[in-house]
Amino acid sequence: MTKEFQIPEEVLKHPAWFRLQDQMKWYSKESAKNKQRYYQLKICQIILASLIPIISLSGYPITKLIMALFGAAIAIIEGIQQLLQYHSLWLGYRSTNEQLKHEQYLFLSLSGPYRNLNYEEGLLLLAERIEEHISKEHAKWVNTTNKVSEKRN
Repeated sequence: MTKEFQIPEEVLKHPAWFRLQDQMKWYSKESAKNKQRYYQLKICQIILASLIPIISLSGYPITKLIMALFGAAIAIIEGIQQLLQYHSLWLGYRSTNEQLKHEQYLFLSLSGPYRNLNYEEGLLLLAERIEEHISKEHAKWVNTTNKVSEKRN
């Protein structure tokens, strides 16, 4: 029989706890959304690429046109993926969410950097560390966005 862990009321009402829960939810949702978009684009590319050799054997006059259209669609899909960076965003957001979860567990167990702190002191440190994780992810996002912009120019 397991006992559920009770989070103290002072923690639940603190802005740092609210921020942590809000950001974990946001990063989880955004990670899942970007993963889904990435998979959708890649699945389309795989299907189109797989159909090209099959269509090439049909011998119909329109075969060359269809193969050219499928090839162009594959290139367009890859261009969209490179431009919108779904794969990078998925991994970056997932990583940040996992870091925030890690921070939550360290705080709740009063271990790691929270060792020997009371909840009030721990909440102040938690607020600083949450913002540090979010700032690092934001800096990565800006860097990736700038690289994509440079490639387009």
